This record gives sequence, C-alpha cells and structure tokens, in this order.
Amino acid sequence: MSRIALAVIGGTGVYRLAELQDVDSREFDTPYGKPSGPVRIGSLLGQRVAFLARHGEGHSVPPHQVNYRANLAALKQAGAQRVLALNTVGGIGEAYGPRVLACPDQLIDYTWGRVSTLCEEPGSEVLHVDFGEPYTQQLRLKLLAAARVTGAAVVDGGCYGVTQGPRLETRAEIARLRRDGCDLVGMTGMPEAGLARELGLEYACLAIVANWAAGCGVGEEITLAEVLANVEAASAGLPELVAELARG
Repeated sequence: MSRIALAVIGGTGVYRLAELQDVDSREFDTPYGKPSGPVRIGSLLGQRVAFLARHGEGHSVPPHQVNYRANLAALKQAGAQRVLALNTVGGIGEAYGPRVLACPDQLIDYTWGRVSTLCEEPGSEVLHVDFGEPYTQQLRLKLLAAARVTGAAVVDGGCYGVTQGPRLETRAEIARLRRDGCDLVGMTGMPEAGLARELGLEYACLAIVANWAAGCGVGEEITLAEVLANVEAASAGLPELVAELARG
C-alpha cells in the first residue's frame, strides 16, 4: 500500500471530498477513544489522500465535544505525517471577508474545558512542546506554493481566535478579539493544533471564511444557509489545491 501523502480534516460544510476515488473506509480505535467517523483513504487527482470529517459526516459532533486526540491519532495510525486542517471561520479583519481562503500563522486559544493534551492520563509522559509558531512553517509555505500553482487566492497569514462555541460570538466578544489582534474567529482550531504538535505531525490550517463575525459586516443575523453557501463557493478549487499540496 502506497503511503498517504496528506491527511485532510474537514470542517463545517466540508464533510467529504467528492473527487476522492477508489476509497477505502477504515474505522480506528485509538488510545483516546474513537474518532468522529471513518477515515476515508483514496486517490485524489493521482495523490493518495486521507479524509476525516471533524464533526462527523452528518455534523453530529459540536466543536467542544470533538475528540480531537482520537481524530489526530487515527490519522497517524493510518500512516499520515502531514495534516491540512480545513476550518470554517468568521472574518474579523478587512482582508478576511466571506468566501476568502486564508492560511493563518498564529492563533489565540479562548476555549475552556477541552481535553487539550496527550498528558491527561496519570503516568503519561509530560510534553512541553514548543508552540511559539503553532503551524508548521514548511507545510504552510507548501500550501501557499500550491495555491499559486493552482490559481487559488489564499491570504498569507493572520491570527485565528478560537472560541468555545457552539454558539456564535457577541459583538462585544468580537470587539475584544479584534483588540487582541485576531483576524479570524472559529471554534475548532484548538486543541487540534497543539495536539498535532504533541503527536509529531506536520499541521497547517486553511481557513474558509463563511461570514463576517458579529459587528464586522453588513447585516445582523448569520444564517446556516449563508454559511454553507459561502463555504461551497470558496471550496470550488479545493480538490486541485489539496492534490497539489499532497504532490509537494
């Protein structure tokens, strides 16, 4: 069996890679329990890619209950060493409007109560990983290079503020995030990025901006229909981008 060139974790609105061919669906048990669903392994435009829906393929798992440890451990068990996280987010900064794709280089964790480390169980090794740069720089650069090759417009950089969810944020909370320097807001960037570092996986984020965050754009109400329509539009070139990244 050929090696997996890239693993992709799909967020809200991205529950499968329709272009994935010759799919082998695998169920995993990990030391941390079961992942959100099966790992789909197949060929994407000639590249061997694994895919896992973060919230389950029916979007049944809310962000604060995702078993992030199991998801990443399952991808590693499947043979992946590089992980591209697709995160559906809201835009705060002017350059991060709806339907924009962005590759953030920083994050701030505002979540609470989530299992956020492999060191949770008694007797486990204590890991003090370097997390000053939360995304793997080499993989980020390859993602940006793949975007140039495929013609995908991807904003380079930005700070991703990770909130607890599943509710969306108040205008005052978004104003605080803006003051803190956040350009994007979402609910699933942590503890996923930190756990990937503890597991020794290369990890980068492709943020899909689905809507303006509260108080940042025109209109007051954010609807699920709007979010899904924007994710679908922004994801049109995703298969080619993913395949090019897997090739690099």
